[in-house]
Amino acid sequence: MYNLPNFIHVHFDKPAEELGEIEKRVLAKAHERKIISTDVNAALQAETSFGERLSDSIARVGGSWSFIIGFLLFLVVWCVVNTVVLLTDSFDPYPFIFLNLLLSMVAAIQAPIIMMSQNRQAERDRFEAAKDYEVNLKAELEVLSLHQKIDVRVLAEIASLREDIARIAQRLPN
Repeated sequence: MYNLPNFIHVHFDKPAEELGEIEKRVLAKAHERKIISTDVNAALQAETSFGERLSDSIARVGGSWSFIIGFLLFLVVWCVVNTVVLLTDSFDPYPFIFLNLLLSMVAAIQAPIIMMSQNRQAERDRFEAAKDYEVNLKAELEVLSLHQKIDVRVLAEIASLREDIARIAQRLPN
């Protein structure tokens, strides 16, 4: 990356003014010989609010087998208590209208919380994809730079060998 404008034009097929923000940042890091990869988990964790962490926790618990099994056990106990145990004085007799109300309220609150968590996961995926692109671009630039250095070195060796062959050819009798 000795001649940066030429390097940019050759490898990006566009002038430096047309490069995007990511490409400029990657070029600057590559030119400074600094690493560009970051810990995505730490970067995202530093920016999360309490509400975002809470929605992730609720989605994690609500989407687990332990929650599903526990909730099924709760439903079974509710139904058994209100049909068998409390035959005469059940607080929610069959068709379990109060249970339906509770389930509807839980679903009404749980659905948007899970959607918030899914939106954060999509945001995280986009962030990871952008970081992957930056790292891949820098790796590609480094490989191209190494190719350029090797090509220069090989051409210099070929020129040296040609000079050696020309000297040897002059020393040989015709």
